[in-house]
Amino acid sequence: MSATTHHLTTPPAPWKSTFIEHLGKMPSPEFVLSTVKPAAANSHSPVPYVPRARFCIYRGMWSELPENKHNDAPMNDRVYESELPTFTSDVRMEKIPELFATGAGHGDVDQSQGSGGGGPVEAVWWIKEVGTQWRVKGTAYAIAEDIEGKGEESSGVRTVKSQLGERMRVVKKGGEESWSWGKELTAHFGNCSPGMRGSWKNPPPGTPADKEPDPDHKLGQKVTDLNDKIARSNFRVVVIKPSEVEMTDISDPEKARRHRYTFVSEKGDDGEMVGKWTDEELWP
Repeated sequence: MSATTHHLTTPPAPWKSTFIEHLGKMPSPEFVLSTVKPAAANSHSPVPYVPRARFCIYRGMWSELPENKHNDAPMNDRVYESELPTFTSDVRMEKIPELFATGAGHGDVDQSQGSGGGGPVEAVWWIKEVGTQWRVKGTAYAIAEDIEGKGEESSGVRTVKSQLGERMRVVKKGGEESWSWGKELTAHFGNCSPGMRGSWKNPPPGTPADKEPDPDHKLGQKVTDLNDKIARSNFRVVVIKPSEVEMTDISDPEKARRHRYTFVSEKGDDGEMVGKWTDEELWP
């Protein structure tokens, strides 16, 4: 674990176990991810940013990748736990540069090729099996192959490790030094099916379909090599750092409620920063 990581003392989130239980009732844990995109100069937009939304698939909490008998990638020991939802993406998709352009660093497209980001997001799950909507608001960070390696860390890598690391709770003392960001990234790649891995070798998204792709970029490929150069260069794990979580339960119209959980940090008695989640019960 990098020295750029500092962990807040934070108890488990009061919403986490119910959230995981509810997702387990879905046939597939799909959700709508909303980002914002700088408005084009010729768009005549009355505001500087415009919304963008798409469906994604929840891939577990960061540092808690679920076991998968088909995943033959090396795995980290369970040293940490977190409340940091993840999904996978392709760096060539528009959502990745959006996370950089709207983050504190206002990164450009070149910077979005590595780890970093931090733009605002909102993720929404409607779980009809339990009549409950979950809304997660926060910031999101992309993890790329530069997250670990030789040489000096980029500002994006430092940002990711600092912002996410503070929410990673140690559950196995003494294992911190052996835990690897790069291994966790590869484990997420291995957790995807060969066909899904092959999608990161598709023709560039959004380019004209009347142009014949080169032999390395075709639809329907299957990738079994965990270190496939092209697929890995396009593969990203995106991690959401929640600042607010809302659970709106309308399963019983006579008892419907909304719970708003907000993350706050403050100085503890010893002067160290301590994190906690507040809970407000609201009308839906």
